Amino acid sequence: MKVNEERRAYFESRAKNWVKYRQRRSYYWDSITRYCNYYIHKESSVLEIGCGSGELLAAIKGKSKTGIDFCEPILNQAKEQFPDIRFELMEAENITLNEKYDVIILSNLIGVIDDIEHVFKELKKVCHEQTRIIVTYYNRIWEPIIRFAEFLHIKKRTPEQNWLSTGDIANLLYLADFDAYKKNRSMLMPYRIPFVSWLMNRFVSRLPFFQIFGLNQFVFARPFPPRLKQEEVDERYSVSVVVPARNESGNIEAAILRTPPMGQFTELIFVEGNSTDDTWDTIQQMAEKYKETHRIKIMQQDGKGKGDAVRKGYAAAEGDILMILDADLTVPPEDLPKFYNAITRGKGEFINGVRLVYPMEKNAMRTLNNIGNHFFSRLFSWILERPIKDTLCGTKVMFRTDYLKLAENRSFFGDFDPFGDFDLLFGAYKLNLKIVDLPIRYRERKYGDTNISRFSHGLILLRMSAFAAGKIKFW
Repeated sequence: MKVNEERRAYFESRAKNWVKYRQRRSYYWDSITRYCNYYIHKESSVLEIGCGSGELLAAIKGKSKTGIDFCEPILNQAKEQFPDIRFELMEAENITLNEKYDVIILSNLIGVIDDIEHVFKELKKVCHEQTRIIVTYYNRIWEPIIRFAEFLHIKKRTPEQNWLSTGDIANLLYLADFDAYKKNRSMLMPYRIPFVSWLMNRFVSRLPFFQIFGLNQFVFARPFPPRLKQEEVDERYSVSVVVPARNESGNIEAAILRTPPMGQFTELIFVEGNSTDDTWDTIQQMAEKYKETHRIKIMQQDGKGKGDAVRKGYAAAEGDILMILDADLTVPPEDLPKFYNAITRGKGEFINGVRLVYPMEKNAMRTLNNIGNHFFSRLFSWILERPIKDTLCGTKVMFRTDYLKLAENRSFFGDFDPFGDFDLLFGAYKLNLKIVDLPIRYRERKYGDTNISRFSHGLILLRMSAFAAGKIKFW
């Protein structure tokens, strides 16, 4: 496909002053760099399409970085400024690289491309199954303001632009076989005004109503997963089910017998946590009783809380897929294959169980707990920038490879979560995983009493909400 030569001539004519112009507008560009950097792991390989003079690529994390651009004079400036980064003269419409990248960034590029769908299809050449695409572009609401700024020579005049909504971008990605799984906007003040810009961009622009007017819009996408037959899926993956158990003696045998086999193998990992009944004795007896028919590991946690138990169980897990099954069995073990199918079919990379869709059994959840769960659902949907129907369902599923990255990156959020649910949810968000809700039918507990304290745990959740907002929304 041929490149628009008028646009090439436009950029070449402005190459002489390009770096100085970029420096004068660094406050705006640095905000895009900072946002992209939040989701990039230090070990990622990164490709920027339309890298210009290379400032974004130089500032982001990554073990290896490559930039391509079709304007040779500007690309030469990138090579001069950042000699340690690989830059290639190449058109977005005709990518000839022979490598696959973990992250591909197209920052404010799609506005000057004649055929965006074609460029998105070219990205397939440099993608593997886990590649993340980050597309940034102006919010179309700002078109008259930007045009006026160009008229006043506050902003450099650009060629005729494509003005697209996040929905338009997502649709073009879909047509090119990419799954656009997250969208966001930020920045209300593109120029640095002491305190005012900080307040407007760091806080006001992140609030629900004002976010609509953010200048920068971001769309995150990933390749659609390959379609595998069931036998291919089962040959490819194994499963570890971690069962945190505190005062659950009467549920241990049922957890073993009711958990269906999944994949190459299914191992059950019981983690007993400071019980006051005979739960630990029962776990040992059941492990011995079913050692010939089931793959079972047992251990006692050193610390306290479900979060500590989950981390201990995950550390011992050998399966490719990690699952949590609460020992109260209010989430039926028979539902675990739904989670297995969702993650192995590529529907999501973090599958979050949801109790608030189907009707519950009469005494499954107390009224005040139900109200609180709905409240936190709305709050965390805003914080995590996607619908999260139920944050406190005990069953959450992810790949072990992703969990290892999450654990490595845990210092970002810290050891703040006694429940374990939010440690995983926030970590999955920071890893830029696709989070998907999976409704289940929530059952009444058949043995023992709940370990949840409505008021003290509710206060903990409020504190964690404020903490998460600071780390995710207002960073």
